[in-house]
Amino acid sequence: MNMKFQQCVIPGVVLIEPDVFVDERGFLEVCNHRQLKNAGIKADFVQENFSRSQKNVLRGLHYQINYSQGKLVRVTRGEVFDVVVDLRRSSPAFGKWHSQILSEYNRQLLWVPEGCAHGYLTLSDISEFQYSLTEEYFAGFERCLFYNDAELAIDWPLPAGIQPILSPKDKAGKSLSQSQVFS
Repeated sequence: MNMKFQQCVIPGVVLIEPDVFVDERGFLEVCNHRQLKNAGIKADFVQENFSRSQKNVLRGLHYQINYSQGKLVRVTRGEVFDVVVDLRRSSPAFGKWHSQILSEYNRQLLWVPEGCAHGYLTLSDISEFQYSLTEEYFAGFERCLFYNDAELAIDWPLPAGIQPILSPKDKAGKSLSQSQVFS
């Protein structure tokens, strides 16, 4: 089995297309550490998270300033507009964002390296989202960029006149210029 790896505009962000075996049972190899390592992704996963969201729920843009997390993300049900923002000052893509449609149909995964913020908008009626994390969650170190920061200018695909459904934490997100970032 061979996964396909495509480097994205942000250094270290990788789109992964797994081999899919279609028969009456179905099979998908989600994670193969040897193939990830050969593609330059060194990840020892220590935590698995799952979220379920309704249409127009926007989660993020989240990151941990200490104990930074690498994330392997995928959608198991529905469709999302997934966004990664580079917060590494040393990166040539600092402050830039990458978006990707992830869905149960395209079965793609996205590797989000340490030093990046991550979020997504649910496009379908329901989405189910799975995260494999390289570091545990520490609430005291979590930070949030405001999804609609003018400096980032992310083109979220929200229907005209529709506001996203945000958690109180996400409503309190900060702009890039006010946020703690990585060196």
